Amino acid sequence: MDTLAVVLEEPQRLALRRLDLAPPTDDDIVVDVEWSGISTGTERLLWSGRMPAFPGMGYPLVPGYETVGRVVEAGRRSGRQVGERVFVPGSRGFSNVRGLFGGAAARIVASGARVLPVEDRLGDSAILLALAATAYHAIAAGTRPDLIVGHGVLGRLLARIALACGSGPLTVWERNAARRDGASGYTVVDPDADPRTDYRSIYDVSGDPGLLDTLVGRIRRGGEIVLAGFYAEPLSFAFPPAFMREMRLRIAAEWLESDLVCVRDMVETGLLSLDGLITHRHGAHDADRAYRTAFGDPACLKMILDWRNCQ
Repeated sequence: MDTLAVVLEEPQRLALRRLDLAPPTDDDIVVDVEWSGISTGTERLLWSGRMPAFPGMGYPLVPGYETVGRVVEAGRRSGRQVGERVFVPGSRGFSNVRGLFGGAAARIVASGARVLPVEDRLGDSAILLALAATAYHAIAAGTRPDLIVGHGVLGRLLARIALACGSGPLTVWERNAARRDGASGYTVVDPDADPRTDYRSIYDVSGDPGLLDTLVGRIRRGGEIVLAGFYAEPLSFAFPPAFMREMRLRIAAEWLESDLVCVRDMVETGLLSLDGLITHRHGAHDADRAYRTAFGDPACLKMILDWRNCQ
C-alpha cells in the first residue's frame, strides 16, 4: 500500500512523492484523507530550517498534524469503525522518510487510539481542532487572559475560548492592520495605541522572542505572562522590572488528548465557533504554492490542502 504525500526534502524544498505505507496492525486504522492544514508555527520553522533540534527532527519528512478524513480500514483492536470521519493529529507509517508529523498525505495509517471522531457537519473546519486544543490547554492551566498578543488563528481561538469560558473585557494586540478584523466580543488594537500597564494575564502567541521586555512593562504586580506560541530563538528579558512586579512566567505546552475532546465538544455544541478562520484552500497537487502562500501572505490566516481528488 502506498500514498501520495507532501515531503519536505530540505528547508524550502518541497515535493509530492509516492511513499510506501507500513502495514497497519490490529491497533491501527487506514484513513483516506480529505483535508490537511498547514501550520504557520511549527511547520513554518520546519520549512525555513529554523526549527530547534529535538527528537525525531530531520529531513526528508512528511509534515502535517491537522488532518481530517474517513476511516477505510479498522483493525479489530483500533476502537474505530469504517466510515467514521476522524481528526488525525499525525501519523508515523511511512517508509524511507521521517513521519515526524505525517498528516499531509492522501492516505495514512494511524493508531486508532490517537484519532478523534468528528461530526460530518464540521467539514474542513475540523482541521482547526489541534489549534483550538492548544489554545484551550493554555487557558485551562492558569488565569484567563485579558491581553492576547497576535491576532492570527491561534490568537483568535484563544480569544473565543476565553470568552466562552466567561472572561471579562479582552484586548488583542495586532500590528498588521490587515489582521485586525474579525473580532467579536473583544477589541483589537495596535500595541502603540494601547496605554495600559496593568494587565493581569498576558498571552503571547506572536512567536517574537524580543517582546518580553515590552510585555513585562505592561503587566501589573503579581501578573502572569504566558508563552503560548513557539520560539525558534532563545528568549531573554531584563530582570529588575520583572523582579519589581513579582511577575510569573508560564510556558504553555502542547495540548493533551483531554483538551482535544473538550474543544471538539465545545464546537459540536455551539459553544465555540470555528467560522472565518480558514481563508485559503488549494488542491493537494498545488502543495508547493499553498505552502509558500501560507508562510508568505499576511492575508492568509489558515491554508488547507484538499486531498479528495488525490487518492
